[in-house]
Amino acid sequence: MTAPAAPFGRALCAMITPFTASGALDQDAARKHAASLVADGCDGLVLSGTTGESPTTTDAEKTALLRAVRASVGDGVPIVAGVGSSDTRHTVALAQQAEQAGADGLLVVTPYYSRPPQAAVEAHFRRVADATGLPLMLYDIPGRTGTRIEPETLLRLAEHPRIVAVKDCAYDLLGSTKVIGATSLAYYSGCEELNLPLYAVGAAGYVSTVANVVPRQLRAVLDAFDAGDTAEAARLNRLTVPLAELMMASGLPGTVTAKALLDAGPVREPLQPAGREAADGLRRAYEELLAATS
Repeated sequence: MTAPAAPFGRALCAMITPFTASGALDQDAARKHAASLVADGCDGLVLSGTTGESPTTTDAEKTALLRAVRASVGDGVPIVAGVGSSDTRHTVALAQQAEQAGADGLLVVTPYYSRPPQAAVEAHFRRVADATGLPLMLYDIPGRTGTRIEPETLLRLAEHPRIVAVKDCAYDLLGSTKVIGATSLAYYSGCEELNLPLYAVGAAGYVSTVANVVPRQLRAVLDAFDAGDTAEAARLNRLTVPLAELMMASGLPGTVTAKALLDAGPVREPLQPAGREAADGLRRAYEELLAATS
């Protein structure tokens, strides 16, 4: 079975941003975590996304994180830098900063809170795409931004030579399937429960928060599907569901649940750490998944 084109690899981790106990950026922990993720099967890393706590890290911290991770994983591992903001000028500045720091691609979310109409959304993405020589992954997550990137808008944006991918959190399998079929955009599932369904209709892979803790188990699902064993892919996917549900659909942000399972320091306010009961439940689900897939 031929896998679809995947400009940044298939199995990408939306990496957490480690902090020290005092709340400062922990570059050493970031280097170690990045190296571990790559060793455990991640093709590429997405930095400074939602999971990376981008709303509460400074521009300087984003650059320092990118440089630290690049030094750790080398030039052969694609690094996609999150540069999205609600301000087009700031997003352009972050994009240029990321290019200078060594990013291979840019993750650009729909401008949030102001809820721009589709023509303005399209203009925003084109402005960022024209600002650097890097390829863009558009981030469609209306549940957080308040604004969808409509399929018709994606069809037009696909004509831009540097707009090459979509991180899909729109929960519209029909719309995504249409765009996949009509364009060369590489779709990456941004919702773990849709990793396999979206891959089955032609997506390139996933960008996963859960991959921070079980990268091998998530990758194994795609490996089985690519080998033509769809029954095994479905079985392996089902095994990941309890942990993915607790991490991503329990009412706590994925950043919080991932850090509850990792030695990665605190989350930044306004986020709060997971409580003891939630952390214990996450640990049980994590250990059960490891036992089932060992």
